[in-house]
Amino acid sequence: MKKAVVYTSTTGNTEAMAQAVAKGVEASGAELYLSTADAADAAQVLASDVIILGSPAMGAEEVEEVMEGFYNSIEGSISGKKVAIFGSYDWGDGEWLRLWRDRIVAAGATVVNGDGLAGHLDPDAETVALCEDLGKTA
Repeated sequence: MKKAVVYTSTTGNTEAMAQAVAKGVEASGAELYLSTADAADAAQVLASDVIILGSPAMGAEEVEEVMEGFYNSIEGSISGKKVAIFGSYDWGDGEWLRLWRDRIVAAGATVVNGDGLAGHLDPDAETVALCEDLGKTA
């Protein structure tokens, strides 16, 4: 099994979450493809059994601009794929993940972690553990 973890981070919080997700993927025995959104190889991501995407909440609860661009580049090819989403936020209630989930489902993919995994600011030990579990179980 191959799992791709692609993320963008502006303050390091979502990057810390991505590293914990990647640790969980490795613990699961799956092959890991880990990349930032600005350097990700769409073909490798789309060849994965599970695509795990991470973005902080920006502006009015929106996916970060670089991740938005990467996601737009693969959105037309994710039908039938398993996708998980995560990210960090400072304000709001996770709306950016719910809206992103709706877009992923509309594109024909299955979101395997409900409304997504949101971490408030710098991920605490509980959030890191949830990220590792996401990597193992997604």
